[in-house]
Amino acid sequence: MDDGEIRRQLENRNVRYRKELEDYLRTWIIDGYRERADAAFARDYSSADAYEKSVEPNRARWREILGPPDLRAVGDLEAEPFEPLADIGGLWLRLPLNDASGYGSLRAEAAFAAPAGASGPVPLVICQHGIGSSPERTFGLDDKTNVYKSYARRLVEAGFAVLSPFNLFGSPERGRIERLAKMAGMSMPGIELARVQRLLDAVLARSEIDGNRVGLWGISLGGLATQFWTPLEPRIKAAVSCAWFNRRLEKMIVQDPRYSCFLETPEAHAFIKGWLCEFDDVELCSLICPRPFLIQCGKADNIAWWPWVMETFEALKVHYDKLGLGDRVAIDLHELGHEIRVDSGVEWMKRWLG
Repeated sequence: MDDGEIRRQLENRNVRYRKELEDYLRTWIIDGYRERADAAFARDYSSADAYEKSVEPNRARWREILGPPDLRAVGDLEAEPFEPLADIGGLWLRLPLNDASGYGSLRAEAAFAAPAGASGPVPLVICQHGIGSSPERTFGLDDKTNVYKSYARRLVEAGFAVLSPFNLFGSPERGRIERLAKMAGMSMPGIELARVQRLLDAVLARSEIDGNRVGLWGISLGGLATQFWTPLEPRIKAAVSCAWFNRRLEKMIVQDPRYSCFLETPEAHAFIKGWLCEFDDVELCSLICPRPFLIQCGKADNIAWWPWVMETFEALKVHYDKLGLGDRVAIDLHELGHEIRVDSGVEWMKRWLG
């Protein structure tokens, strides 16, 4: 047998083994999911308080999966005029942070704006940008395709203060840092949750902000942030996830012409160790319950096949309905694509935070 034939046999063996591994892992993730999730949750629907207490072990497991570091502020919040938002008195915030272990430091940064002339403390909405964007874009700057529709600015006009955190953008950049984070027992969403929480500590101390009325509204990877962070941050009282909510198991690992599958892309940042052991979008968002939660989904958005999104929403709504709180969860299913729906989101925040 010559070297060429040996090499062909090795390649065929490797292809076979890869297929075995993919089939094994897909089967484990998808076919075994319902049994794992049912065993992991013991929800008590006797009251909203009882429900929250009953899912606390699941919150603890989700926190362990995200692995947010123990970040501490090591200086005062810096606030300087932000020239792109000068017309609404916008500020750029910067907060120096240190890891409680003493190793490593970071900064939390965000754009901030508040309505002028308010008669008292106002509610705050965290507006989280997507993977290819920035805080500026949430306010309508550098948004040539009009995906964001100036939704942060619209919130300020409606009487809300806005905190728009700066998170790492770019798929290759996030993938690189996600690999480092995994080796440290963390994740990028966990690190960015910790940064936002320390920003919240500082911003909610400002006299013009009502700390009891805080919302979170993110699009795309910001929708991921909404669904990942809200279960672990009780100060968030109402949430909107735009262009992210999905039938998660298939979205992550099953190729289908009706939607884009993460496994078939180079977006390595999207894969979090342990995520699909028990936390598809229904189970994860059931940790937002009983707080108000709005989903925005476009039928022309290829991130999802919208009939499956509707099925997933109905499965999530069951938990709210069993508590008699079905009006606290809703879906804005529209005919458009991967974009913010300003009116429904602003009205949702007015309804629950106004």
